[in-house]
Amino acid sequence: MAQALSAAKEVDPATAVRRWVEDVVIDLNLCPFAKRELLADRIRFDVTDASTETELLEVLASELDRLVSTPAIETTLIIHPHVLCDFLQYNQFLDIADRLLVQLKLEGIFQIASFHPDYQFADTEMDDPENFTNRSPYPVLHLLREDSLEKAIASTTDIDQVPLRNIETMKRIGTEALRSMLRACLQPVEDKVSTEKR
Repeated sequence: MAQALSAAKEVDPATAVRRWVEDVVIDLNLCPFAKRELLADRIRFDVTDASTETELLEVLASELDRLVSTPAIETTLIIHPHVLCDFLQYNQFLDIADRLLVQLKLEGIFQIASFHPDYQFADTEMDDPENFTNRSPYPVLHLLREDSLEKAIASTTDIDQVPLRNIETMKRIGTEALRSMLRACLQPVEDKVSTEKR
């Protein structure tokens, strides 16, 4: 299912995910902190060729080390097109990733947010619009700094309402339009422009 979003001609994964951040996450205001970090060029879009879970764990450990040693990078999106394309396997891997944080003594310093083309929350149907709050063009592991997140949350009023507002936004837009928005992230610019003019 994860490859269902792929187009015959598609942009590279980093471009697709960056478009998703710009056109979905920021434009729909799903995350009140994303725009500031994107404009400051403090988001790292890292595409890996990892094809096994073991290789992806190695990439994850390396990227965590990079974040520890490079404070100028606020957050990293590890984009992994060739592994964990099945959402159930991806979801199970998240427990392994969290155990890696503990093993590296980075629990409470970083957390891992999850995004996937087939993301599905518990007790929802596959086509429920609310699942699109966590649907991305490719599987992504999003590494966040806990202290930055806490500061951002503390400075944002009604932060508890953000998930509820996001769900309402998704429902208002509807599944078919949301699916089209994700597909647009994968299109070359000329195809995207011609589609928007129709």
